[in-house]
Amino acid sequence: MPIRPESRSNCRFIDQFCEDAAVYLFCEIFFMFLTRHRDENATLVSLIKPLATQLGFVHTLMPEVRVVSACNAVARMPQIYEPSLMVIAQGSKVAYLGPRTMEYGAGHYLVQALSVPFECETFACDEIPLLGVAISIDRAVLGELVLAMGLDPERSVAQTPESMTSAVLDDDMRQSVERLLRCLHDPLECRIMGRARLREVLFAALRGPQASVLRALVEQQGQFARVAASLNHLHEHFAEPLNVETLARCANMSASTFHEHFKRSTLLSPVQYLKRLRLLRAQQLLLSEGLGVAQVADRVGYQSTSQFSREYKRYFERSPGCESSVC
Repeated sequence: MPIRPESRSNCRFIDQFCEDAAVYLFCEIFFMFLTRHRDENATLVSLIKPLATQLGFVHTLMPEVRVVSACNAVARMPQIYEPSLMVIAQGSKVAYLGPRTMEYGAGHYLVQALSVPFECETFACDEIPLLGVAISIDRAVLGELVLAMGLDPERSVAQTPESMTSAVLDDDMRQSVERLLRCLHDPLECRIMGRARLREVLFAALRGPQASVLRALVEQQGQFARVAASLNHLHEHFAEPLNVETLARCANMSASTFHEHFKRSTLLSPVQYLKRLRLLRAQQLLLSEGLGVAQVADRVGYQSTSQFSREYKRYFERSPGCESSVC
């Protein structure tokens, strides 16, 4: 016989679907998971909501800043972000990268130092939508700040930094993001102060717990920064035939050394990385531009449409022709 506690939850999702007591308890915990840090992040939520004019990622007055929202849970699926700081004000996400699992829920931010394919799960509901902001990492500005702060970019740890990691949103970081978001509501302030607000956010991140990985991005002689340079080239030329020697030259390494450090930083070989990047870019084209499967396959560098369809289905567990219906 279904058992329901007398107290009602604040989330319709829970009341509608959780008839069993054990499931109900799980969902109440899930609700608590979504609403952590609500008071601390109330200002962030109020600033993001008006900018989130539609679900998913939405551009703002600054090309380096996008807001993101979701109103329902999204199952684990492949994803890729450009190097960025992803600040979550409400709701929660869980990232899976190789053997690692990283939660970056409300009150946390994800430091995406390198653009690496990973899998992502989203927790949200209508009453408590996911709300966040993605802030691009400008390596030139980052380098200027490292020098101005007197930090030694060459003094990074010997171990390869993590390409993706999460951190608690401390007061300095939260307030700098709030000031950035406020200026996005005022075109004049954005034009005059926007760049300064971006620098302030990166400055706060460089004083945070994940400063070492950000310093490693501007360490000119470091392996991490060299791999980052090769990834920039790969993202600009992903539709072209892979040439490991060219990527190695971008990183100023021998082919064998490059292969070793590339896999250590991204957890993938160059060939594996290129395949996933092409498939993820293909999915974006299918969803956003409504192109045919053959057109998309050609645009992302596949010579065989049938091979593209097989690899797409293997990676996303659905055929590329199904994406229009999913959208």
